[in-house]
Amino acid sequence: MTQQAKAPWALILGASSGFGEATAVELARAGMNIFGVHMDRRDKLPHVAEVQERIRATGRECEFFNVNAADEEKRKESVEQIRRRVTESAGTLRVLLHSLAWGALKPLAGAESVASQKQIESTADIMGHSLVYWVQECLWAGLFDKGARIFAMTSAGSTRAIPEYGPVSAAKAILEAHIRQLALELAPAGITANAILAGVTDTPALRLIPGHEKLMEIARLRNPNKRLTTPEDVARCIAALCHPATYWMTGNTIHVDGGENIVG
Repeated sequence: MTQQAKAPWALILGASSGFGEATAVELARAGMNIFGVHMDRRDKLPHVAEVQERIRATGRECEFFNVNAADEEKRKESVEQIRRRVTESAGTLRVLLHSLAWGALKPLAGAESVASQKQIESTADIMGHSLVYWVQECLWAGLFDKGARIFAMTSAGSTRAIPEYGPVSAAKAILEAHIRQLALELAPAGITANAILAGVTDTPALRLIPGHEKLMEIARLRNPNKRLTTPEDVARCIAALCHPATYWMTGNTIHVDGGENIVG
């Protein structure tokens, strides 16, 4: 008798908008059930409900947690609920996507108002270090099997200086370093870890960056396709990278930008 495949689940950190939302829906279309972690106020909850309905419309299950992903207690509680649900469904956590977009957008120096120590540290924790804590928690809960995929959304700011982006730039550099280390340490378990660097994309997070209009204008001109990257472009690539045949791709920062990065 052949062993029945385990029900695949994906855990999306930052599932209510942007890359996280698009990837949650795309992975559901690809046959995965979805756990979503987000932190939204009451006025945003109707949209969160719409995202869940789009997932369920594919015939997949979903469960969302409206919590602070950087809070240790909430993380532990969420993973325990995830563990129970995965166990009940005789499933496995196939994908973890880190797409948290909360951080201070302020100069580091040379201005009247600069990022405080607390803002710099919280940005690094939420957008960088929290990836490791979620991976650790999922491993301790026994959620990952061989073939699991870990992804983290990074940005060009990890290697470039962008006005008022300093705290986030540092967090993205931290995130990429963590991805490399996780790739090394989880390779024996057959788990891959890769960072995804999207082209400039019109998301709620981008619109918080001072001067985002100029960034979008330049990106449209630079991109060989003469348009911006969309969340759906990125989500489809992530879904493709979940294929079992990509088991040898790990520790990378993968550009998903329509060629934007290669144009000088």
